Amino acid sequence: MSNSEGEEQTQKAFGWAAQDPSGILSPFHFTRRVNGDDDITMKILYCGICHTDLHFIRDDFGFGVHPIVPGHEIVGVVTQVGCNVEKFKIGDKVGVGCLVGSCGACESCEQDFETYCPKVEFTYTMFDDGTGKKNYGGYSDIFVVNEHFAVRLPENLPLDATAPLLCAGSTVYSPMKYYGLDKSGKHLGVVGLGGLGHVAVKFGKALGMKVTVISTSPSKKKEATERFGADSFLVSKDSDQMKAAVSTMDGIIDTVSASHPIEPLLDLLKPQGKLVVLGVSERAIELPIFPLLRGRKLVGGSGVGGMKETQEMIDFAGKHNIVADIEVISMDYVNTAMERLARGDIRYRFVIDVANTLNV
Repeated sequence: MSNSEGEEQTQKAFGWAAQDPSGILSPFHFTRRVNGDDDITMKILYCGICHTDLHFIRDDFGFGVHPIVPGHEIVGVVTQVGCNVEKFKIGDKVGVGCLVGSCGACESCEQDFETYCPKVEFTYTMFDDGTGKKNYGGYSDIFVVNEHFAVRLPENLPLDATAPLLCAGSTVYSPMKYYGLDKSGKHLGVVGLGGLGHVAVKFGKALGMKVTVISTSPSKKKEATERFGADSFLVSKDSDQMKAAVSTMDGIIDTVSASHPIEPLLDLLKPQGKLVVLGVSERAIELPIFPLLRGRKLVGGSGVGGMKETQEMIDFAGKHNIVADIEVISMDYVNTAMERLARGDIRYRFVIDVANTLNV
């Protein structure tokens, strides 16, 4: 169920890869498997840039799996279908997110939570699992994937701005549904107004929730409230604002990957409130226990949604006209984009115009 090297029949592919932890991306020729009976092949049109891509091309976590062709926010058009494929036909618009394989038989897979399968396969190789398989992502011309791990895209949404939903959209939608932070009239806090945060605000409002953005950047208040429809905005460094909001929120989605204190966020929760952490920090967070006991509060985590949930998310986005706010770039701009992403200079997601700018 993966696009891997080392198989008997392969086809040529071309993309941009990071060859070492410098993270510098450059043209890269490689192979993908030929289209199998359960596979679709797609011509990639656009691919979003996720902060995870930056972490792995620079080997921030020390996993050492170069060369890496990043990209797991992929949209394109089906060019070939296997004889067993039922969901797609040639010419269909299709998306691929973070997952391309799982065992299909464990409890997580049976519950449509493939993300948590012990044999989950990611769109590009992030960890050395000892099998020798190498998956390459969407900063490339074509992609081959088992049909189960592809989603149908709504006709009404622009493909470029839909691409980030395959990761960012699914990553915020999944915990909102799982932890019950999707109920109309409830109060949702969103920490960070970046690639994930701005999409979380859009989903929260579409679900009928009261949404408060919590940010260190006062300059983002106008966009949060006027552009994305947030009901209120808290500057996390302003102790008076934070005190005034104590015990007002039913749940908080924390999208920030930089290290930051958790206790002030727990104080914002009502009793039985839930704080869901999505950002991956390089440093461990300190978790104070007393606020959890005193308010029966919960701190949880969540990865990207499974395939059923991701399709549900994209259908919901189509119904409510939700897309990411993007800056479209050419492939040869990608290294500059990574530098800008590292310093937070993007509102709110880069998307590579692969089809028009990837030159062999």
